[in-house]
Amino acid sequence: MPRFVVLLRGVNVGKGNRLPMAAFKQLLESLGCTQVRTLLNSGNAVVTAPVRSTAKFAQTIADAVSEQLGVSTPVIVKSAAEVDRIVSKSPMAPAEAAHSRCLVIFAQAPEALRLLDDLQPLAVLPERLVVTGDAGYLECPAGLLESKVAPALLGKAGRALTTRNWATVLKLRALLDAG
Repeated sequence: MPRFVVLLRGVNVGKGNRLPMAAFKQLLESLGCTQVRTLLNSGNAVVTAPVRSTAKFAQTIADAVSEQLGVSTPVIVKSAAEVDRIVSKSPMAPAEAAHSRCLVIFAQAPEALRLLDDLQPLAVLPERLVVTGDAGYLECPAGLLESKVAPALLGKAGRALTTRNWATVLKLRALLDAG
């Protein structure tokens, strides 16, 4: 059965959109997912599910999270093959010490990544923003707090997107592989 990564946007950040991961796990199981593993407290899960359309699955999860848990947030679902491609085709290869300063930007629909084009002028060296057909990649050598692009992802351009640092992406990939 296929494996997927489920990513929620903006949960458990600050005081808003509080969502216990145990409740999120139970919700995913109630939707027919098995081998559900959550990672960290920021809306990451790896599941096994009989899914044909990741877009429909993402919407089903978003609807259930809103109705059952009272949190309205975009949901992005990526297959194991998509995550492998995002990692293996990364235009950046950050050293382990820099994993927290390199973000992967996920979108459910590839066309949503085009919104990142408007943010390109904000990426002033040494910061880099690279957009591929699968994901966006933001490298912030001076740190996320010094980035001009990272805060812009919280605005209009980032509403259909979510980010995870490189360390988290590698952990999610390892969970997929361990499944």
